[in-house]
Amino acid sequence: MKGRRTEGTQLQLPYRDTPRSTGVLVSVPGVPAPVAFIRRKGARHYILRVRADGVVRVTVPWRGSRAEADEFLRTRREWVVQELHRQEMARDGARLPHDVESALRRQAARELPQRLAELARLHGFTVMAVSIRNQRTRWGSCSPTGRISLNWRLVQVPPDVRDYVLLHELTHLRHLNHSARFWRELARVCPGHAEARRWLRASRLLVG
Repeated sequence: MKGRRTEGTQLQLPYRDTPRSTGVLVSVPGVPAPVAFIRRKGARHYILRVRADGVVRVTVPWRGSRAEADEFLRTRREWVVQELHRQEMARDGARLPHDVESALRRQAARELPQRLAELARLHGFTVMAVSIRNQRTRWGSCSPTGRISLNWRLVQVPPDVRDYVLLHELTHLRHLNHSARFWRELARVCPGHAEARRWLRASRLLVG
């Protein structure tokens, strides 16, 4: 999960030689798990993951600030809680209860088409139709006729990762392949696409 790119002109103090930048576990108010802040030279965005051991890991750009990192984490607290619960159920070998899954599917039916339409308007795409499906191995698809299908489980991923999937399928409206032109267009509309792809590869929400 990524945050906005940090600019060199920010006024907050950057991380410098603090225990938090070395991965020491700390407690952050409102976050129900230990947090490790990791500063990386190559990172362009704030990135959020919940590790398999239950630790919340926040990757911080080299010029990132503690204040900015804390705000990034606070705005994504709800997702952290959901992800901790999902991982706990996965460790117990449990599936989502039927009523919970049904509620998530209804949420997906409400929110995903609306967000897709917002992104389409923002970037000048025209969507012919959108459907919400129960795909087990794919996050989304786009047909030659301009119909986009989205996996309901996208409501379980961080908002920035969800937007990447939606923009990925929208870009297929112009390039129905994975050519160099496709990736250039996707990079234009979704600069953080590489980080989002890494998050999805590391997740266990889909099989295959």
